[in-house]
Amino acid sequence: MKKKPQQSLTNLFLREASHVVKDHSLLLTLLIAPLLYAFFYGSIYINKEEFDVKLAVVDDDNSRLSRLLQQNIDDSPIVELIHFSNLEQAKEQMYQGNCQGYFYIPEGTEANLLSLKQSNVVLAINAARFLPSSDLLLNVQQICLTVGAGVRLQYYQKKEGMSTTIAMENVMPVNLDYRPLFNERSSYGAFLLPGLLALILQQTLLIGLCESVAGERQRSRLSEWLGSGISNGIWGKGLFYLILFSSYGFFFLNVNYKLLNLPMRGNGLELSLLLFLFIVTLIPMAQFIGSLFKSQLLCLQMMAFSTYPIFLITGYSWPFESLPLVLQWLSNLLPTTPFIVLYTAIVQSGASLWDNPSVLLHLILLFAFYSTICFVRLRYLAGKEL
Repeated sequence: MKKKPQQSLTNLFLREASHVVKDHSLLLTLLIAPLLYAFFYGSIYINKEEFDVKLAVVDDDNSRLSRLLQQNIDDSPIVELIHFSNLEQAKEQMYQGNCQGYFYIPEGTEANLLSLKQSNVVLAINAARFLPSSDLLLNVQQICLTVGAGVRLQYYQKKEGMSTTIAMENVMPVNLDYRPLFNERSSYGAFLLPGLLALILQQTLLIGLCESVAGERQRSRLSEWLGSGISNGIWGKGLFYLILFSSYGFFFLNVNYKLLNLPMRGNGLELSLLLFLFIVTLIPMAQFIGSLFKSQLLCLQMMAFSTYPIFLITGYSWPFESLPLVLQWLSNLLPTTPFIVLYTAIVQSGASLWDNPSVLLHLILLFAFYSTICFVRLRYLAGKEL
């Protein structure tokens, strides 16, 4: 008598759980690596912003304006000013790495500005480190523009006798209203971490499940695994990974997001449905890739090196439209590409799952595609082994 499908799935689920416990490589990849990487990489950007970045300053003007500039810059929580008497000392400190740059106020700055002549200050930044240099540039530039506008406003009011309204129109004929959406502080950590957590979830699942399937081939156990039917074999093994990584996804969104102070603006139920669809798409994809290897070790090595290329071509770290056409085609074959679009829209922008129907359809079609080629490939291998 044949077993019921539900019993077969249960037995295959327990079989996979038993293999994971006995295989130290799988145990490390599936039970330790997701949590370790999530907390390790997350801790790097836990503060998300730079504070007290050292900036050398040389004031050759020694005027009321130059002191006002220095006071406003030093009051910023991001910048810590270090004063030097000459420009050469400031440059040397930057070259030695003791500060991230220098700010030079030349003689005659205030006099030129008060007479409405062009007045220049110099901000030199060591761009070897991305975060400090970008934060310094943004803050110092904004303060200089604000102080300069204030001086010009006073000139028009006192020297030209203009009212405050007319003087403001002359100082700032075009008023920029700058309001960053969804990442109010323009923090690199707030941008990177949601996608990074999703990538950790994906890659640990892919590596672990690919290893497991490659191990079945290496030990000639395909007939044992797929004996109750190809579909039962795929989803019986996949059920273990579906439950495990759904739990990881729930943990990341409820624990890591709170610890890292990341916003979650979308609907929790819709995000859960998206994660479920993403994981069930990754399961046949991973089993198909794993079936291409006869060595579990080789499979682990190849999949471990796939993490960074996948991250680069999915359009998260680099605009998708700017990728070469060949890489765009390759990227569209990865479930990560449509998932990241929907995931970031829900988490960071508060969008609905149904706001991007074409992207959602893309992910569904990839599920059908990988389920089909996985079924065909495993049926071929099972028949060949028998």
